[in-house]
Amino acid sequence: MKSITVEQLVRKFSLKVLVGEDQLHNTITQSRVHRPGLEFVGHFDFFPTERVQILGKKEINYLFKLDKEERKVRIGNIVKYHPPCFIVTADEERLEYLPKHCIKEGIPLLITKRPETTSEFITKLDGYLVKELAPEIAVHGVCLNVSGIGVLLRGNSGVGKSETAHTLIGRGHRLVADDIVVLKKLSPQTLLGTHDEKNKEFLALRSVGLLNVVRLYGRKAFQDETRIALDIKLTKWQKDALNNELDHEPQFTEYMGVKVPSLEIQLYPGRDVAGLIEAAANNWYLKQQGYNAAEEFLKRIEADFSDSTSE
Repeated sequence: MKSITVEQLVRKFSLKVLVGEDQLHNTITQSRVHRPGLEFVGHFDFFPTERVQILGKKEINYLFKLDKEERKVRIGNIVKYHPPCFIVTADEERLEYLPKHCIKEGIPLLITKRPETTSEFITKLDGYLVKELAPEIAVHGVCLNVSGIGVLLRGNSGVGKSETAHTLIGRGHRLVADDIVVLKKLSPQTLLGTHDEKNKEFLALRSVGLLNVVRLYGRKAFQDETRIALDIKLTKWQKDALNNELDHEPQFTEYMGVKVPSLEIQLYPGRDVAGLIEAAANNWYLKQQGYNAAEEFLKRIEADFSDSTSE
């Protein structure tokens, strides 16, 4: 199971460590945070103790409606379950019992520094945790963002993936990763493509060498991550092997249980492969909007046939 440390949260979100500096190695394994509500009134049957616990104005205002002894008991009941950490987004100066309990149980207590609502902070934190803790695999290929659409290029070594990517970058599209593409499963329907940090911004071209696309072409040539919408396999030309049907049966490639629409493009000297990839990406987008060119063409043929038979 993947995990991150509380210290990583502190660095990422510039959090203030109120207590528990020696416990920042605590690990976080769950991708959603929790705001204790029912737990403060004694219901612990479904308390997700392994999640980061968030206290905002709502929780703090409730606690201060209680008398001091009752407030001390309610806070103690939460802390004894040893969540990875507590993050307070407001009014930390009023939480005189929480730091004492956290020190006693060895739990980091963190405070947000930026002026934002609890909901805004939770949205950012949840998003970060989902990406960092998502199941992932590494595949051989090239990942690009083509007209806002994430494309994974695959194929045998030397087939021309990186050269094709370079052509697409020259046409204004963006590189995400070359050679090693990290795929993260964010949900049963969502696959994110990114780099492995070591190959960030780099593109390797045979006969030329390693290029830094940002240094060569500017920030517009690179994107840190993209949602994978299309899986395209580049293969060597095979005579009479092209599919010439108006529309073929949809094909899919599965990664960690996520099905991605896939197609094959054959390479041939003089063939505009980059243009075909652009067309495939834009055609995928139109289909998502409910438009299918083959269906419209067939409707026109049927309409023309109906007109001719009615005369």
